[in-house]
Amino acid sequence: MKNEYTAVLKPDGDWWIGWIEEVPGVNCKEATCEELLETLRVTLRRLPNSIAKMPEEWPMLVSKKL
Repeated sequence: MKNEYTAVLKPDGDWWIGWIEEVPGVNCKEATCEELLETLRVTLRRLPNSIAKMPEEWPMLVSKKL
């Protein structure tokens, strides 16, 4: 079972926007890069099991800033 995903982070004015490359529809916006990573992690974890099979532990996010 996959437990590593790629979070793409991009500054957008005073905000940061980001998404998970491997899971369409998981995108978020936050004031800081750190908040964005946490929100993406929580959003990914809350996906229904039918969309993404997630293990019990928190997923690992590998981030890359654009």
